[in-house]
Amino acid sequence: MANPEHTPKRPLWKAQLTQVGTSCARAWGVVRTRGPSQVQFWFIALIVGVAAGYAAVGFMLGIERLQAALYGTEDVRHLHSFAETLPWFWILLLPAAGGLIVGLILHFFTPDGRVRSVADVIEGAAMNDGRVEKRAGLASAVASMITLSSGGSSGREGPVVHLASVISSWVSNRILADGITARDLLGCAVAAAVSASFNAPIAGALFALEVVLRHFAVHAFAPIVIASVAGTVISRTHFGNVTEFTLPGDVNALGFYVELPAFMILGLLAGLVAVVLMRAIFWCEDLGTSIQTNLRMPRYLRPAVAGLMLGAIAIFYPHIIGVGYETTSEALTGSLLLHEAIVFCMIKVAAVAITIAGRMGGGVFSPSLMVGALLGLAFGYIATPIFPEVSGSETLYALAGMGAVAAAVLGAPISTTLIVFELTGDWQTGLAVMVAVSLSTALASRLVDRSFFLSQLERRNIHLAAGPQAYLLALFRVSSVMRYPNHPRAADPVRAREVLNEGFFVTPEATLEAAMPMFERAPVDYIPVARFGADDAAPEIIGALFHVDALKAYNRALAATAAEEHS
Repeated sequence: MANPEHTPKRPLWKAQLTQVGTSCARAWGVVRTRGPSQVQFWFIALIVGVAAGYAAVGFMLGIERLQAALYGTEDVRHLHSFAETLPWFWILLLPAAGGLIVGLILHFFTPDGRVRSVADVIEGAAMNDGRVEKRAGLASAVASMITLSSGGSSGREGPVVHLASVISSWVSNRILADGITARDLLGCAVAAAVSASFNAPIAGALFALEVVLRHFAVHAFAPIVIASVAGTVISRTHFGNVTEFTLPGDVNALGFYVELPAFMILGLLAGLVAVVLMRAIFWCEDLGTSIQTNLRMPRYLRPAVAGLMLGAIAIFYPHIIGVGYETTSEALTGSLLLHEAIVFCMIKVAAVAITIAGRMGGGVFSPSLMVGALLGLAFGYIATPIFPEVSGSETLYALAGMGAVAAAVLGAPISTTLIVFELTGDWQTGLAVMVAVSLSTALASRLVDRSFFLSQLERRNIHLAAGPQAYLLALFRVSSVMRYPNHPRAADPVRAREVLNEGFFVTPEATLEAAMPMFERAPVDYIPVARFGADDAAPEIIGALFHVDALKAYNRALAATAAEEHS
């Protein structure tokens, strides 16, 4: 038997390290089984913010490196100027080749060949407990990077937002987060991604609350701000604390308050242009689907055809290539002529519609900034000579138009206004921008389903635009609410069969959204739930859906949603 006095003692640092490891493992177990506390959640939000920030930075750097390699230029911020010197066949074929690669990626890694973007993040927040598709999301990020690098005419914010949401979904699954916690983490990831993309921490946080979560609950504000700041720090570490656009010194020369009616007119015009942009995308999408179906075209060729069309346009108008920040900067500095601003605006609308409807990927925010800046500049060229003694610079109208069109497309007047301010670093023109943004958003929201993203979901029969009362019923399967035959107050089997024979029934896979309208027509308090076998077999009644049970489930969901939004 060994003498305890001669037993070698463990070094103190090893004992402390073991104790720390044990404590961390115990804390992780608590987080997984009981959910994180508030302080723990803030640290998790910080980690998610850092990860989303690096994802956004990596996405942007990836586009720059790939774009520089494909087009042979080191300064991608002046890509369209350089592209004018390239052979026409290179400009034509490069987007088509990129589209083919995108089509193959989406064909093999997504179930429907469709790029995931902000609309899918909004759907995940509302209807999937704050989670998005991971495999399809990663494939969409790669596809969008190729699109933006090879000549696609869209934005980078949509793919970045969804990529960040994939990160938050993975974290939510690891900690077994409930719906509220997962949605808050989703908001954190989105805020960090937007902040890192645009160096806009205030707008990033408000974008997550206004667009994705669609509420301003106090419990979500602190972690989202933490994540947004983290994303901004990551961005500034790599790119510096610089604004995306530089304005001339006289841009804030708002001549007199009598000029504000001109910005009101610009806001209404911007709302109409935003509606044209959105409806052009939807019209092209329907047309593309019709052509693809009639010609029996493989779905992986659709982005390639769209890329070929974009290449043909880019031969004459290379301004449509990529995000378009060079043209936007030229509009904000008044470097374009009136006819150039008008033509570029129309061509950009067509190019964006072809890119997104062609399922090449990318977002709509950056294109809407470009369209708005071009519209505002053209409006300024026309408006300022009418009353020159009280008119500000034409570039002030470009700034207001940029915010007005983007806000109407996103359906986010608050965060878009702040993004415009943070992108330009000019806070002296707030009155003009706010007037234009408010009117454009008010008008556009009446002509579409509130925003481009919610209109996309509405076209998929996902009714989020009308609020929780419209979509909560779709979250409940009949099988989760129905009463089975062994229930103490089950339906009378004879009467259930009679109701079934009268044509009133639902399947267990149906949702309450499909079942509730039947109670308006059915003469009873319950509807039989039937399962169908072979063609000649009689349907089997496996239970009944009672009206009172459906209403109770709906009321509980409404109460939970209200509690989350006001907590």
